[in-house]
Amino acid sequence: MSDDTLLAEFLNDLGKRVDGDLRTDTYSRILYSTDASIYQVMPHGVLFPQSADDAQAAVELAAKYNVPLIARTGGSSLVGQAIGEALIMDFTRHMDAVLELNEEEQWVRVQPGIVLDALNIKLRPHGLQFGPDPASSNRAAMGGIVSNNSTGAHSILYGMTADHVLEANVLLDDGSRVHFQPLEWEDTGNGATELDRYLGKAGREGEIYRGLMALVSDPANQQTIVAGTPRQWRRCGGYNLDRFVNDPALNWKWKHDPRFNMARMICGAEGTLGVITDLKLNLVPLPKQTALAVVHFDDLRRALSAVPTILEVDPSAVELLDNLGLTLCRKVPEYSRLLQTFLHGQPNCVLITEFYGESDAELQDKVAKLERHIERQQVGATAVTKAFDPALQGNVWKVRKVGLGLMMSIKGDHKPIPFIEDAAVPPEHLSEYVTRLEQFCNDLGTNVAYYAHASAGCIHIRPLINAKLASEVAKMPQIVDFAAGMLGDYGGSLSSEHGDGRARSWINERFFGPDLYQLYKEVKQIFDPQGIFNPGNIVDAGPMTENLRYGPDYEAIQLTPHLDFSADGGFDRAVEMCNGAGICRKRTADVMCPSFMATREEEHSTRGRANLLRAALSGKLPPEELTGPRLYEAMDLCIECKACKAECPSAVDMAKIKFEYLAHYYEKNGVPLRARLFANIGALTARGSGPQSLLANWVVQNGFALFVRPMLGITNNRPLPMLARQPLPGWFKKHKATSQVGSEIRDRVALFHDPFTNYTAPEVGIAAVEFLEAAGYDVIWPDHKSDGRPFISKGLVKEAKEAAQSTLAALAPLAEQGIPIVGLEPSSLLSLRDDYFYLLPGDPRVPLVAEHAYTFEEFVAQLADDGQLSSLAFTDEARHILLHGHCHQKALVGTGPAIRALTLPPNYTLTEVDSSCCGMAGSFGYEAEHYEISMRMAERRLLPAVREAGPETMIVAAGISCRQQIKHGTRRQALHPAQVLRDALEL
Repeated sequence: MSDDTLLAEFLNDLGKRVDGDLRTDTYSRILYSTDASIYQVMPHGVLFPQSADDAQAAVELAAKYNVPLIARTGGSSLVGQAIGEALIMDFTRHMDAVLELNEEEQWVRVQPGIVLDALNIKLRPHGLQFGPDPASSNRAAMGGIVSNNSTGAHSILYGMTADHVLEANVLLDDGSRVHFQPLEWEDTGNGATELDRYLGKAGREGEIYRGLMALVSDPANQQTIVAGTPRQWRRCGGYNLDRFVNDPALNWKWKHDPRFNMARMICGAEGTLGVITDLKLNLVPLPKQTALAVVHFDDLRRALSAVPTILEVDPSAVELLDNLGLTLCRKVPEYSRLLQTFLHGQPNCVLITEFYGESDAELQDKVAKLERHIERQQVGATAVTKAFDPALQGNVWKVRKVGLGLMMSIKGDHKPIPFIEDAAVPPEHLSEYVTRLEQFCNDLGTNVAYYAHASAGCIHIRPLINAKLASEVAKMPQIVDFAAGMLGDYGGSLSSEHGDGRARSWINERFFGPDLYQLYKEVKQIFDPQGIFNPGNIVDAGPMTENLRYGPDYEAIQLTPHLDFSADGGFDRAVEMCNGAGICRKRTADVMCPSFMATREEEHSTRGRANLLRAALSGKLPPEELTGPRLYEAMDLCIECKACKAECPSAVDMAKIKFEYLAHYYEKNGVPLRARLFANIGALTARGSGPQSLLANWVVQNGFALFVRPMLGITNNRPLPMLARQPLPGWFKKHKATSQVGSEIRDRVALFHDPFTNYTAPEVGIAAVEFLEAAGYDVIWPDHKSDGRPFISKGLVKEAKEAAQSTLAALAPLAEQGIPIVGLEPSSLLSLRDDYFYLLPGDPRVPLVAEHAYTFEEFVAQLADDGQLSSLAFTDEARHILLHGHCHQKALVGTGPAIRALTLPPNYTLTEVDSSCCGMAGSFGYEAEHYEISMRMAERRLLPAVREAGPETMIVAAGISCRQQIKHGTRRQALHPAQVLRDALEL
């Protein structure tokens, strides 16, 4: 029977036995053919097990048909162990629960698909956390963290994940279920040990216990294990045989448990020995309080040399953020804003030094001790930023955690790629190791990028390699070989938290020596003689240069773009900016990615869309798929929130990419009538408002309209917005004709009006005008029509460019006079500062207008900071505000200015909802096929927060779509910040 026939029978039988989805279509396989590594391999299919029974069925049938299996969670692997020519099992969809928590004994039992940040959020009310904290904690799940034996910034406190794995339920290679737990080697009093019971068991469980016991009990093998294991405690390469040999020569950061525990062999095995179905994990208390000292340096070598000195004052963590990382942070709006809160000047690099403490006084003392110590030791620090405020500390750690992905935001084909990024050496050798390795790479004509867990001697060095060139690919094994030799000299480890995977397993025999490597092969044979579990990792690996995502044969279709992608090197390279880090799969905080948060489907993440587009551009999908219905379906739920532009460390701008994609799709398939209607909403609402509004509102709300709307693809579940009886343009004209401009008028400001405010929410514009006039400004009305935002949203490039040209013609003369341009609708105003640059490249009016364009909240906050609002009298009434930020506002500006402006009244307090997108996204929430998911996005956090707010709380949102969604979902009327501030004035 052929392999293809066996595979087909396997998949057919599996489909009959499982409750979870089994997908074998090409698109699903492409979505799971990559992770965060440089590799790509097409799997046989993808299973989303709903239970351990599903996973067991998969293993039993895999053993029967000899089909490989890979258990996967977030797919954030940097070295390729989450992909392969196998059945992928994604545990994050259904098997992500906390099963049991014991606060007194400080342990938790979880399923493998729970993401670490989500777990810690559940543990926080109990004062507990999981100790190891990898930078990928917002999307990495516990199954993957355990399988990699991960750690993180606080490894000098908490050691490795293996130190905290207490027990595990595991599926063996025949599908049998076993419970691995710590067992005593010593006599229990009746002539037998706990371990003896398991050694005597029948079946695969007993065979595995006897096989491993024989291996680790052999004195010669014990010597081999001790001799070949790196002396650096931060190690995760190979198999954890060192945890079964109680020898004083082996060192640990966390107290070592000498009992025989198979769960710690599964830990770090990268899914090659069995399938985890649940885990019992040790927990640690949350620190009572923390403080940071951000130590600035003008030279990297000096900073690395200072690490041993800093460790002498017992910090909880020391993390390096190097010059490249700082530079890249400044290019991403979200992180640039954060950097400004804790950097002094332009340092070359910083060491983020953290302390735990029981009180403010203790932390103040620890930071002061550090300052005195580094001054006495003359380490060369140029400044120290002290951060005792939790919010400021959060800024620092957020920047640090995105460092890895930010490296990948370097444009062009040379990318800082991971293959030697996980080495760790004793900190006293760190500077020398980096210097020698960088020099070797430079001698090959290769630059490097890096950041580090400096306290643990782990520096993530990434050579900049163009994997599309054979000559560049050939450098990779040379660099690994040189690094491995140095690490042996320093007693360091080649893999210290990311695992071996496809990138490093090939060199394990050289690094660990042939004797220890042979023991690793025996471990694999004991657990998995058929080789069905994630083959080719840790042992028996192929060359590291096989199955590259971008190899010398990679070619992409060169589309003629409608938008300017010159900064990226073309549309294809804009898509290729996605490195697979998977931050768009986070679900616990921020905005990105709303559609993934709602669906939990890989294809509805930024990474999923980028992978499918790249597949269509590079030939992994037929070229006609680029404008076909299936790819359109994957792109359709991108709501163009721009969150990825700000939050993706690689700054993948999927909103812009979708705009370009839609233009090509419409060229092939035509523009749907509904898209044209919504794109021309400005002209339609202008015609229907004013005296005609009564008739227009009746027409869109009556029974016939309810019959017609579904034919246009517009939902009847949501009312259309009512058109204004008195539009803003008419009100403003009358207002200016009757108002008196007094001597208190200081300057002019242009109100950047938009069709939504003009014709459906004129009360917002009126409030803004009245507030600005009260602040001493003469408000003027620019003569522009549509700003182009609806055309951009709907992919109509020609119309968008025409609208942009018209808008610039009206605004540029004002900007030339230095007149501020203040907008009320974030998406419209921020188009001037973002979309216009790629719509009209080279037009000198674009940067001129962008420089003078402000959201209303930005303008007010700037006036307040400059002391120009002191003449205004605000109410003393105490009010509380619940703020929801618009997606474009959060991506391109941040909500800081809104918070500053809204709390100008002295007794106003504010809470911001961490709500991602409201789900409306302009016309998206009105479209019939999108209504349900629109509401799902809103119900995730926003609408529940509004419902929980008391009736006296003011609900505030700058975006009109956000206010419409809030009203529809809660019957609460949300206000624009302009309305809040106008009503707070005592005139």
